[in-house]
Amino acid sequence: MLAEFILYVIIFLYGIVIGSFSNVLICRLPLKENIATHRSHCMTCGSQIQWYDLIPLVSYIILRGRCRHCGAGISAQYPLVEAANGFGYVFIFANLGLTWTSILTCLLFTILLAIAVIDWRTYEIPFGLNVTIGVLGLIKTIIDYPMGLWEHIIGFFAVSIFMLICLYAGRLIIGADCFGGGDIKLMAAAGLFLGWKCIILAFLAGCILGAVIHSVRMRMSGDNHMLAFGPYLAAGIMIAALWGNTFIQWYINLIF
Repeated sequence: MLAEFILYVIIFLYGIVIGSFSNVLICRLPLKENIATHRSHCMTCGSQIQWYDLIPLVSYIILRGRCRHCGAGISAQYPLVEAANGFGYVFIFANLGLTWTSILTCLLFTILLAIAVIDWRTYEIPFGLNVTIGVLGLIKTIIDYPMGLWEHIIGFFAVSIFMLICLYAGRLIIGADCFGGGDIKLMAAAGLFLGWKCIILAFLAGCILGAVIHSVRMRMSGDNHMLAFGPYLAAGIMIAALWGNTFIQWYINLIF
């Protein structure tokens, strides 16, 4: 038990470090800033942040959520994303075990977390993040080769083609987009990762979550919010990644 606890602590620490990088993606990609060469800086005064103020979770607590130089408040997004990524990694390994699939799923979770926050704020999904998921999907396809080859290839098209048809049909019939281009690319890349069965489940889960939560938001606020579909699709993808095969097998047994 002690060894298992220590292992999960290590996984959590690794997760919050990667979560710190996820914050870099969230803050810089919408502003078209380089994520590799630009030094971390205060968003208010522009002062460069030293390494000892970049320790995940710890630095935020020590600085009491304020910039060391100008005293401006630091968004709670930073520790929340770091903590979410850390706990997410622990949860993934606890469910999937210590496998290559767990490692890839953790990386998928980090990218989906960044996508969810960015799309929630800007209604855009950076193309580079979808490409990254596609690369993870390619690696997953290679790992599952040869048994799952066609499962992954069909998954790339299974939902994305349907969404693309709906997009053009919506423009033709009602003059509006049903889905964003980033949403379609996301489901294509995630379909390569999950395979066709799980990506269909992910899409259905995302649609249900989006319909319910968005309706509640509009009712509570009284505003006609524009729907950012990315966060709900991201949640559906993670549900399918963790429990998709179990749920599908349960459904098949229920029918037959």
